[in-house]
Amino acid sequence: MNLLPRRADLTAIRKHPRQDLVAGLTVAIVALPLALAFGVASGLGAQAGLATAVVAGIVAAVFGGSNLQVSGPTGAMTVVLVPVVHHYGASGVLMVGAMAGLVLIAMAIARVGRYVRYLPVSVIEGFTAGIAVVIALQQVPAALGVAHASGDKVWATAFDALTQYVHHPQPAPALVAAAVAALMLGGARWRPGVPFSLIGVAIATVMARVFDLGLAPLGHLPAGLPAPSFRFLDLGSVGALATSALAVAALAALESLLCATVADGMSVNEHHDPDRELFGQGLANLVAPIFGGVPATAAIARTAVNVRAGATSRLAAITHSLVLLVVIFAVAPLVSDIPLAALAGVLFATCIRMVEAGSILALMRSTRGDALIVAMTFSVTVAVDLVTAVGVGVGVAIILALRAVARSARLDKVPLDTGDHTAEEHALLSEHIVAYRLDGPLFFAAAHRILLELTEVADVKVVILRMSRITTIDATGAHVLGDAISKLEHRGIIVMLSGIAPGHDNVLNTLDVVARLRHDGLIFPGTLPAIAQARSLLGFPADAGVARTA
Repeated sequence: MNLLPRRADLTAIRKHPRQDLVAGLTVAIVALPLALAFGVASGLGAQAGLATAVVAGIVAAVFGGSNLQVSGPTGAMTVVLVPVVHHYGASGVLMVGAMAGLVLIAMAIARVGRYVRYLPVSVIEGFTAGIAVVIALQQVPAALGVAHASGDKVWATAFDALTQYVHHPQPAPALVAAAVAALMLGGARWRPGVPFSLIGVAIATVMARVFDLGLAPLGHLPAGLPAPSFRFLDLGSVGALATSALAVAALAALESLLCATVADGMSVNEHHDPDRELFGQGLANLVAPIFGGVPATAAIARTAVNVRAGATSRLAAITHSLVLLVVIFAVAPLVSDIPLAALAGVLFATCIRMVEAGSILALMRSTRGDALIVAMTFSVTVAVDLVTAVGVGVGVAIILALRAVARSARLDKVPLDTGDHTAEEHALLSEHIVAYRLDGPLFFAAAHRILLELTEVADVKVVILRMSRITTIDATGAHVLGDAISKLEHRGIIVMLSGIAPGHDNVLNTLDVVARLRHDGLIFPGTLPAIAQARSLLGFPADAGVARTA
């Protein structure tokens, strides 16, 4: 099981070290305000965001399955963590992170990484847009300068903050948040490579100090990482936190593997190992809480900056974390003065860039099913929670997929096409013999419809069921088929089967009715022997049809 670092990783680091060091420094400049903002948004504070970027960033870079990924705190995680902080406090978040790490490691050992790619894109786009809205709503109190907003859901908290703001307006925080967001969005179009988020935060911090704008600061930020501690471990809370831990693990797996796929697409000859990536993210989430860090995952924005900056190996991601570690020790007092409204502006801009409007519109226009999945996943994410949203989205996608597959299953009376015994089988109708060809999957979603069609057969004495084109059959399909055969026989109709595929024998052999047909010699390898036997049973010459069509 190749989940541990390999010699090839070290070889890659030695190829272009200077290029990777520059890329790592570039990513760190972009990541600093994001780590601070996501730490604050999670409810554990800026220090937790920085600790996560440093510790999880290094561990995931060393043990992960991608050479180019950059990991740390992300906005999607804050959506799950805020309720945990509210109900269980900081120790609950740390416990959730550790539990999620164990789940991710188990997923890696079970080799489930390759299956995440099958998640429908409509579900991904729906909950990504929903997450962006939830993160934006979380920042409304800070952007409006409201310190104590309350509500069971983020939209309720945002509404309460807006209500308080209307009664006691403070224009400075809202203007700062809007200015930082506008600078980031406008600057990204003008000069994509310039870290406008850091520039905006720096300008806002200077203005707040010089002009005394009355903005709430980030607060005291200790120099250095917290001392390692295991005090958050509480086995008694495992049951209560299990749902949140599974949500964090699922989100980390999904976001990391999607991010790795994006990184592969942006580079040349890069292919990530999905199971090793899950293992690396699992270790990162297991270690980060020890240093007070929140759950982490790969970050698409930071990874994209890393690739564009010329990164070629894991050294770039490691460098990014080490630079942030230096920031913690060297300039912690300056960072403490950053206005919360400025960080809210950073997250507002990040939320806007998270939503691919063109992709969502294309999905909404593609099919009604995709539009329904996107709309439902988005709505449930905002109104309820992320875990429920993904469950609803995947559930609806499965139902629609089964419906489409079930509709593809057909029961066709032959003749249908030339070169398929057409003339001979057409002649069977005058002899009260009819042949039906089952096409496609015969499973629980399609079987009952086929049963209704089959049992409506009238004015025949022998029915030949051609099984060679059945692509798959499950237990429900087999039992429904057996029920249809029994009903036809109850009406005095002889039923024969032809062309059963070897792979379908095991399922069909569980049916007593099929075993009886086999015992009575009514199952044939092909259609022609079945036709001959049918004519013989009805008293017609076995070659009558052939003579008729000659």
